[in-house]
Amino acid sequence: MKEITVEELKARMAASESINLIDVREEWEFDEDNIGAQLIPLGDIPVRISEIEHLKNQEVIVHCRSGARSAKALKYLTSQGFDNVINLKGGIMAYREA
Repeated sequence: MKEITVEELKARMAASESINLIDVREEWEFDEDNIGAQLIPLGDIPVRISEIEHLKNQEVIVHCRSGARSAKALKYLTSQGFDNVINLKGGIMAYREA
């Protein structure tokens, strides 16, 4: 499983890189704490995959609260032909602590 650290992600964000960031938490979690990602809750990915189909050959970074749900999202998206999915190590909890 490919991972990116919070420090690496923050550095890329600070450099204004174009990042495909997907938050797989629930809407209420997203409403409480959003770092600029597109929200697609883990359970919705199979029915909403068409929204991100155009990203199949691009880097996609997925995150959740701690990294567990986004790891599942990574496995699912990879099984659907996404070439370069990366999990945010430690999720939003690590992001807020860094």
